[in-house]
Amino acid sequence: MPKPGGGYWTCSFDDEFSGPTLDTTKWTPQVTATSGYHSGIECFVNSPNNVTVASGYLFLIARKEAAPFTCTSPFGAYTTQYTSGMVTTAGNFSQAYGRFEVRARLSPAKVAGLQTSFWLWPVDSVKYGPTWPWSGEIDIAEMYSLFPNLAIPYIHYVPPLVDLTVTNACFIGDPAQFHTYAVQWTPTNITIIYDGTTCLVDNWNPAAPLHKPQPFDQPFFIALTQALGIGLNSFLPNLTPLPAVTQVDYVRAWT
Repeated sequence: MPKPGGGYWTCSFDDEFSGPTLDTTKWTPQVTATSGYHSGIECFVNSPNNVTVASGYLFLIARKEAAPFTCTSPFGAYTTQYTSGMVTTAGNFSQAYGRFEVRARLSPAKVAGLQTSFWLWPVDSVKYGPTWPWSGEIDIAEMYSLFPNLAIPYIHYVPPLVDLTVTNACFIGDPAQFHTYAVQWTPTNITIIYDGTTCLVDNWNPAAPLHKPQPFDQPFFIALTQALGIGLNSFLPNLTPLPAVTQVDYVRAWT
């Protein structure tokens, strides 16, 4: 694959999900019980009902369980009736700069309640400060079922003034069809590309005491998340259709 400006990308990570199970040399399921992470009222678990590989695809599934249960968390247990799936390459693969691409399709839901995210998170999340987002976060695409035709990127960091190019809302059409979601990240800018069309270019400028290319100068790992919605896109128990499935065809990275 040719690089913008000349030369060619070199593949550094590739999972086509062609095996019978999740490749744990590449991916680790996110589990709320150990990480404390959750987005909405779901509990992330390592279960084949929520994270599974079959027929050349990875499936991340949000579902309603038969009865309420206690979701344990280091930040405090809570009661829920919903589980979901998330995987990351933390501890297995990370990279600073390059191109990252996910090909996937989402639930066809057109009401509030579902959030799917393809994103990058810094290996050292407190390298540049004890609080988020001093060390940065790259949301390649966040999709909210209340706005089913849009994909929204977000480049999280702390600028000295408002950065008007950290986010955008880009039309992708039917989310239940396969689309490609990509980021090209260099020491000078971050470009988000959907289905070959540029959605956003951010030439970030960090607040002091950081200097560019900080905070985007360390390795980030890949995260894929099927969550329940919050806020304006909050999960609606009687309306949001479940199970909700994100079906991933491949994840690739290049340097």
